[in-house]
Amino acid sequence: PYEEKTSYTFLGGEGRDLRKVGFYDPINNQTYLNVPAILYFLEKGAQPTATVHDILKKAGVFTELSLNQTKFN
Repeated sequence: PYEEKTSYTFLGGEGRDLRKVGFYDPINNQTYLNVPAILYFLEKGAQPTATVHDILKKAGVFTELSLNQTKFN
């Protein structure tokens, strides 16, 4: 049986894994996002891949990011 799971990891300057912050399993249509950790890395300037960007957008993470940035500015 075919199974694909994608995990999201933010990488350090030398390509080291810093923290796994979510996964997507298209076969079972399951998504797990550690939103506080994702927001932390995005606020620090992390750039998600196009696929991860689409998943984060669908989950409303960028709306939450905008709200967080408005609170602190």
